[in-house]
Amino acid sequence: MELERHHKIFIGSFSTFLIILLIANSVFLYILYGQLTSNFNELQTEITNLQLDTQSKINEISDSLLENQQEIQSINSEIGNIGDEFDLLKANVGSDFSGIIDDSIEAVVTIKTDTGQGTGFIVDDQGYLVTNYHVIEGATAAVVITSDSQQHAVSLIGSNPTMDVSLLKIEGDYEKLVLADSNDIQIGEKVIAIGNPLGLQFSVSEGIVSAVHRTGINNIEAYIQTDAALNPGNSGGPLIDVQGNVIGINNFKVSSGESLGFALESNYLEDVVNDIAQQALNQTLI
Repeated sequence: MELERHHKIFIGSFSTFLIILLIANSVFLYILYGQLTSNFNELQTEITNLQLDTQSKINEISDSLLENQQEIQSINSEIGNIGDEFDLLKANVGSDFSGIIDDSIEAVVTIKTDTGQGTGFIVDDQGYLVTNYHVIEGATAAVVITSDSQQHAVSLIGSNPTMDVSLLKIEGDYEKLVLADSNDIQIGEKVIAIGNPLGLQFSVSEGIVSAVHRTGINNIEAYIQTDAALNPGNSGGPLIDVQGNVIGINNFKVSSGESLGFALESNYLEDVVNDIAQQALNQTLI
C-alpha cells in the first residue's frame, strides 16, 4: 500500500534527523579525539621536560657530591699535612720526639758479643744493619736483639776499620731507617741518639748539632759534633734528625769533656756501606 504524503514527510524528516545526528556525533567525536590527542601530546611533552629536569638535577647533585668528596679529601690531606708539620714543629722546639722515636726504634738493635755490646740499626728491609767496627772487633760470638726483645743470629758481611763501620745481617724482613743528606745538616738543629748506654737498652738522648765536618781519630773531616749524651753502648746507634732520618752513626765521645760526642756523617756512611756491599754482595744497599 502506498504511503500517504504525511507519512512520507514524517519518515523523510526522521531520516534527515538521524543523518544530522550521526554527522553531529561524528563531528563531536572528531573534536573530542583531537582534544584528547592534543592533551596527550601536551602530557607527553610535560613528562619529557620533567624527565630532563629531573636528570639535570640528579647530575647537579652528583656533581655537588663529587665536589664535596674532593673537598673532604683535600681537607683530610691538609689535616694530615698540618699534623705532620705540627709534629715537626714540636720536635723542632724540643717538646716531643715521641712520634719519631716510635717510628725509629723498631729499626734499632742491640748487639751483644763475647767481648762487649753496642748498638746498630737496619738500613735495608731484608735485615742488613750497620754498627761500628769496634763493637764487633775481636769477637768470636755475637747476637742481635731487636726492639721486640727477640734474639737473632747474625752474620758479618764486611767491615771498614778505617771508618769504623761494619755491615751485618740478620734473617727476616724489618723496618729500616733512611739516611738523610748530611750536606743539609744545620748547626744548632735538634737531634736524638738511640742506643744502649751502659746496658740500658733502647735509651734515647736529645741534643743539638754543635758542629759538622769535625776531624775524627782517622784524621778525616767527616764527623758531626753533638751534645746529645753518648756513653759506652751507644756506639753504632743512629743520630736522627727531627724528620726521623739518620744524619750519622754515633762513633765516639771525648771522655775528658762533657757533651762532646761524634757521629760519622750519613753521606760517608752511605759510601762505606755501599762499598762493603759491592765487594761482598756485588750490589749496593742504600
